Amino acid sequence: MSTDAQDADDDPEDELRERVTNFLRRNFPQIQMHGGSAAIQHIDMESGEVSIQLGGACSGCGISPMTIQAIKSRMVKEIPEITKVHADTGMEGMGGEGGDGGMEPSFPGETSDDGADGRDEGPQAPF
Repeated sequence: MSTDAQDADDDPEDELRERVTNFLRRNFPQIQMHGGSAAIQHIDMESGEVSIQLGGACSGCGISPMTIQAIKSRMVKEIPEITKVHADTGMEGMGGEGGDGGMEPSFPGETSDDGADGRDEGPQAPF
């Protein structure tokens, strides 16, 4: 048996942490491509639960709830030791996981006032 295999067997939490990290890199490169990040906060080997924190551009992103759902559903399917995934953007009070609903996406040039007649003509062009 090689020493690399023995090292992985010696610390199952490190091996599982590496598999979770590789899962995130392999399955969600768009997180990094869009200026976001994903970090493992905690792994509980006994319960099979893992906590993931999305950061960078993921905080406040309108599609981060969909990214979180994809991570949760795919990770438990691909890594048998993981039974539950907790993931959030650190924006719980503003619509993240555990918040009071979804967060509205924002667009450059968008204003929050409704105008005199309440019509929504969409965001203003940035030029």
